[in-house]
Amino acid sequence: MGLLDSLVGGAVGAGLAVAAQRILEQHGGVQGVVNQMQQHGLGDTVRSWVSTGPNLPITAEQIHQVFGSGTIDEIARRAGMNPQQLTQQLAQFFPQAIDHLTPNGQVPPSNPAT
Repeated sequence: MGLLDSLVGGAVGAGLAVAAQRILEQHGGVQGVVNQMQQHGLGDTVRSWVSTGPNLPITAEQIHQVFGSGTIDEIARRAGMNPQQLTQQLAQFFPQAIDHLTPNGQVPPSNPAT
């Protein structure tokens, strides 16, 4: 996981890094996650993460809407969290993670991030 691991720490952080990696893998990498968020009306938010300026926040509810109950429930179970914990943590983590995974404001090709 590399970069995702370096963004979080501890046991909860390890679970969060695994969860974020699974979401990236299931949705076509950074480009897929960006597209998914744009399709759910969060284009301005996700563009702020990709750009070199400040990152706009996202809520746990928006994370849940973007990725859906099935994905969130399955990944939360695998990460040893409940879905609410997962979406709250992803809401805090994704702006920073996507920002770091898009150096110089450029979305990498559709390969899952590592």
